[in-house]
Amino acid sequence: MLHHITPQLLAQSFYALRRDAAVGVDGMSWREYEEGLLQRVTDLHARLHSGAYRATPSRRVYIPKADGRQRPLGIASLEDKIVQQAVVTVLNAIYEEDFLGFSYGFRPGRSQHDALAALTVALKSQKVNWIL
Repeated sequence: MLHHITPQLLAQSFYALRRDAAVGVDGMSWREYEEGLLQRVTDLHARLHSGAYRATPSRRVYIPKADGRQRPLGIASLEDKIVQQAVVTVLNAIYEEDFLGFSYGFRPGRSQHDALAALTVALKSQKVNWIL
């Protein structure tokens, strides 16, 4: 599936990222990476296809929760985020066709609220004996 990862897809994946996100573990901001984007994604593409690309270890930070516990959060490098977004794009294109219309989990453009709305319509429009 690696042949689907192209410099154009990597550039699209870059622009799909949040511009105002905090800098990654590599210290690179979105705006800094955008300068020389063509060269950067061409180099990234070459490293991916030659096997030279290695993901940078994420930095672990903990976010406090309201109940006093902490939620772990991994901070990735900007290039890792670009590669991850590109892989998500390719996998979504492949597997989206296999999902049934009533599947909502982790699908683009669908949320738990959409699932609840569909469930409400189904419960009101027909007799239901059980729900999984």
